[in-house]
Amino acid sequence: MAHEHHEHHHQSPEAAGFAGEEFWDSRYRESERIWSGDANAVLVREAAPLAPGRALDLGCGEGGDAVWLARAGWHVTGTDISGVALERAAAHAADAGVADRTAWERHDLAESFPAGEYDLVSACFLHTYGEFPRERVLRRAAAAVAPGGILLVVGHAGWAPWQEDRPEVAFPTPDEVVAQLELADGAWEVLLAEEHVRAQNQPDGRPGTRTDNAVKVRRLSS
Repeated sequence: MAHEHHEHHHQSPEAAGFAGEEFWDSRYRESERIWSGDANAVLVREAAPLAPGRALDLGCGEGGDAVWLARAGWHVTGTDISGVALERAAAHAADAGVADRTAWERHDLAESFPAGEYDLVSACFLHTYGEFPRERVLRRAAAAVAPGGILLVVGHAGWAPWQEDRPEVAFPTPDEVVAQLELADGAWEVLLAEEHVRAQNQPDGRPGTRTDNAVKVRRLSS
């Protein structure tokens, strides 16, 4: 069974003006668990062959990806705009026995960004209504990748068939994401830039599918 994971887009257009910490804290307080707790399948597939090092999970939500990475031996910094989500992520990491390999930082990525360099930077489903400088955030994500490291960007290719198509949210193609990163010539290798279809249950529980995309780039060692 497929689930959504820490996808930072609004649940209704009425919420479009409240994309900050207050909105997301309220969203997480609606139930004890918003996401499945499973790691995103694309992250698992693309990170599993990598040698563990330092990882940064942007928009970590309740910590599903970060906990999976920590279990695989990574030292992970997870960041989210919601303090409620981060508290849950820390609790889940403790329950999984990986608290010593995880750190949690609250950031509104439009305003601040974690310091340091990382061997893996993951940005999964950073979509939202309203004003959000996604391209600038992703360029900062690329700048945080250490030589030889990986940036993985996973996003939706468009609205799911059961959702209302709204122009406030842009869904760039894989090639557009690569162009938006403004990668320096000769300094990066594009390893993956493609769309894929995955299973996802519809809101009424019936099985469905939606199309996502993934971009994976490696900073070349100097």
